[in-house]
Amino acid sequence: MKIIRTSILPFHGFSAINLLGVLFVHHGVYLSNELINHERIHTAQQREMLFVFFYIFYMIEWLVRLPMRGNAYRNISFEREAYANQRNLDYLKSRPLYAWRRYLKRSVRQSKTPI
Repeated sequence: MKIIRTSILPFHGFSAINLLGVLFVHHGVYLSNELINHERIHTAQQREMLFVFFYIFYMIEWLVRLPMRGNAYRNISFEREAYANQRNLDYLKSRPLYAWRRYLKRSVRQSKTPI
């Protein structure tokens, strides 16, 4: 995964954003192993959905979750999988294809720690 330090991306309130497998990070943001693993999980999700379908589904799911209880961003299945497994640095070695699907049903009530 290529990492680019920039002051433009990501948007305010976020430390990093993964676009097409490239990680954009604000200057001065510490790239912990957990943060990098979180973004690598997103890269795996994007690849298995041929990138474009990942972004389409991500936006649709975000829109569906907006009126629901809790934080829409944190309740997106892709984010839930990445947050749940970011500390397991070996997760991608055994991650089944489309593992994010098991995070579709349940939602998270409150956000814990932002990236």
